[in-house]
Amino acid sequence: MNLIKWKKKAAKQLSKINFANQDAIVDGVDELEAMPNCKNVISLTNHEYQYRLRVGNYRVFFNFDGVIHIVFIEEVKKRDERTY
Repeated sequence: MNLIKWKKKAAKQLSKINFANQDAIVDGVDELEAMPNCKNVISLTNHEYQYRLRVGNYRVFFNFDGVIHIVFIEEVKKRDERTY
């Protein structure tokens, strides 16, 4: 079981998204408690963050410390040509 921690930046980005998508994103992030056994998660290379969670048209970028079992949600962005 992992602990989910939202960074201020990610929480602010989430608050600007419509409620239906917010619920889907929060549900997706809640599934990260089972990290590393999660769906729609890939490891990123040459990127600021370690992992990406796909939730519809949104991407949740996060870092995972496998030793302490904390998932840090860093950013929530709508997918477009500038997301990565």
